[in-house]
Amino acid sequence: MTEITKVPGFSLARQNALLKVKLLQVCSELIDRGMFILGDNVKHLEKELAAYCGARYAIGVGNGSDALYLALLAAGVGPGDEVITTPFTFYATAGAIERVGAKPVFTDIEKDTFNIDPNLIEAKITGKTRAIIPVHLYGCPADMGPIVELAGKYQLKVIEDGAQSLGALYKGRKVGAIGDMGCLSFFPTKNLGAFGDGGAVLTSDPELAEKVRMLRVHGAKTKYYHELPGCNSRLDELQAAILRVKMPHLEGWNLRRREIASRYRAKLSCLEEKGILKLPKIPAYAEHVFHQYTIQLDNRDGLQDYLKQHGVGSTVYYPVPLHLQKVFQPLGYKEGDFPVAEAACREVLSLPMFPELTDDEVEHVSNLIINYFNGKRS
Repeated sequence: MTEITKVPGFSLARQNALLKVKLLQVCSELIDRGMFILGDNVKHLEKELAAYCGARYAIGVGNGSDALYLALLAAGVGPGDEVITTPFTFYATAGAIERVGAKPVFTDIEKDTFNIDPNLIEAKITGKTRAIIPVHLYGCPADMGPIVELAGKYQLKVIEDGAQSLGALYKGRKVGAIGDMGCLSFFPTKNLGAFGDGGAVLTSDPELAEKVRMLRVHGAKTKYYHELPGCNSRLDELQAAILRVKMPHLEGWNLRRREIASRYRAKLSCLEEKGILKLPKIPAYAEHVFHQYTIQLDNRDGLQDYLKQHGVGSTVYYPVPLHLQKVFQPLGYKEGDFPVAEAACREVLSLPMFPELTDDEVEHVSNLIINYFNGKRS
């Protein structure tokens, strides 16, 4: 075995090298064709995404953040409304709520999944609540059953944030196609990543689909005839062409991610048994796609520094919960309001995770972690 001196947290170069010939071919064809906005590749990708996820429609948009924004607009959410979501996620989830003029209402998360706790949602519902945005964080599906049931009871829209979870299953159904709408991101590091920004909105509601299509092109159904106050948020033809090259590999890549997760668990379970750290849990209802492999421990920063010293990349997703971010100070939240999310921000660490990671590299990273806690540090 070749000595391993460096393990990146993520590597696009390895994946691109495997697909380089085909990727260059589609880029060359696109240049020759000269059609760069909402062309055939976007149309075909939309059909392929919808079929893959089990939705009637997929609408390609500029990025995952815009997908959330446009979904909220299509759902009629606006000033004076409230939307319930998690404080333990990327800014874009709550940022989209503020972009439409509504108020994010945060709800704490489950300890094991890091996803919004369905048991705490009903207490946050008021006469102003219009929607719930569950986030399928790290590739693990949120518990959608009780969320959809609550939404039906109070006539709320459910907009899934599936930016990290394309291909994950909830009770056998692809996430993103369970609520009224689902939002995807094709940021380069996602399980299905473009060569820049990209996103999509999934839905099986024809009226919502039509609204999103109009909103992404300045609110127009017919060019130069504007019916809604939309914006410019279209998935580029180039990104769609690249995603179509990658999409047939997605299931295999997700399977490899699960294999890597199993290897981490097999090696690191000895530390979990001693109460030193917590490994990711997979709920009985879920098939995880491990966008991230995230462990939880008290001395997170010490371990991260040690791994960095030994050439291993790791990342904290996320160091500060949204309710304590400066931008959301006007909402009036304070430290201690969501203790599970706050503890997660202090304790989570995501280890190297991407399909091209080798078994030897997983072994190397795992051994370093074990050595760190066994005092065998070099």
